[in-house]
Amino acid sequence: MSFRWLNKVKWDEVGLVPVIAQEVGSNDVVMFAWMNREALSRTVETGEAVYWSRSRKKLWHKGEESGHVQKVKEIRLDCDEDVILLKIEQVEGIACHTGRHSCFFQKFEGNVDEGEWVTVDPVLKDPESIYK
Repeated sequence: MSFRWLNKVKWDEVGLVPVIAQEVGSNDVVMFAWMNREALSRTVETGEAVYWSRSRKKLWHKGEESGHVQKVKEIRLDCDEDVILLKIEQVEGIACHTGRHSCFFQKFEGNVDEGEWVTVDPVLKDPESIYK
């Protein structure tokens, strides 16, 4: 098998590339994560998002514990060839470990002197019931 297509990606010094997960239909950015070569090749092979967990130092098939799998509809590489965009279908509409639709649920409001991060998206499912 030839995996030459993997060589086009500009991997960082530790062999990772940043990945943005964007929901098809809504176009919501639901997640940011990292991939190594194996994660990207498994994503292509399975049609489901597989990431590299920097904290656990292992491959992480999105939804392996929660059931909130990301079905990959399209994979894009940016103009600098150093960021991947996954266009995904988010199973059950929950991408975040907090039980929310998106990991980007905190919005900055205010100004430079008195700004704050405000939670703007609701919890759709209690994380305690997701991760038993």
